[in-house]
Amino acid sequence: MDEQTPQKAVIQYDDFARLDLKVGTVLEVADHPNADKLLVMKVDLGGEQRQIIAGLKGYCTHEQMLGARIVVVANLAPRKMRGLESQGMLLAASWTEADGTFKVVPLTTSLPSPAGANVS
Repeated sequence: MDEQTPQKAVIQYDDFARLDLKVGTVLEVADHPNADKLLVMKVDLGGEQRQIIAGLKGYCTHEQMLGARIVVVANLAPRKMRGLESQGMLLAASWTEADGTFKVVPLTTSLPSPAGANVS
């Protein structure tokens, strides 16, 4: 754990179990029209497509994200982000390099897994 990241409260298993984590396949990627750091993605969650907005611009290219199998919090309430609705959240790792560079990497599956597969 990064020394600058405060420790978060311990949660119970039931809190974690309330999350609906799914594999999603990124079908489309575009820059957000009203934000410099946001990407707008159309994601297939296994028979259902959703729009997910994430602060990945500058960390990932459109080509890297297109077709990626990402991990999505599927039961998060929709949220407006700079005028567009995000219908879920992707999981990502983030850290600061020794030189001070901040990095963000979306969590993806390394082995084939279908869109909509449960993550646990």
